[in-house]
Amino acid sequence: MQTRREMLAHSATVAGLLASAGLLPQTALAAWPQSAFEAKTMADAVKALGGGAPAESKDVTIIGPDIAENGAVVPVGCSTTLPGVKRLLLLVEKNPSVLAAVFNVTDAVEANFNARVKMGQSSNVYAVAMMADGKVLYAVKEIKVTLGGCGG
Repeated sequence: MQTRREMLAHSATVAGLLASAGLLPQTALAAWPQSAFEAKTMADAVKALGGGAPAESKDVTIIGPDIAENGAVVPVGCSTTLPGVKRLLLLVEKNPSVLAAVFNVTDAVEANFNARVKMGQSSNVYAVAMMADGKVLYAVKEIKVTLGGCGG
């Protein structure tokens, strides 16, 4: 029977061998470009994800409360019935990182998503539809936050 010290010594040896062989996992990287997460405006975020100039559209809808009591969990939804949607984005204008959510859409998926986002203060929230033909359409809704999601 092995003692704990012997087990730890063997585990450290195995970890060292795996590290020297390059078999330990490396740092995890996001699936989206870092510039999308660092964007401060809707246009910058859309550009970082490969889209063009956004245009407001009645075919894209956004749902959410008019007043959110707690900014830590604000329920927001986005949807569109347009054919050829490639991505749906949720963006919060006054957050440190505008990009809140990205949903990849195929023809087999209904373009209707709900999420809970964190909002530090009252802000405009955008639902952005990136189309397969390169068009970028959006809808906007102002959501007021009474208690900020960042401890405020």
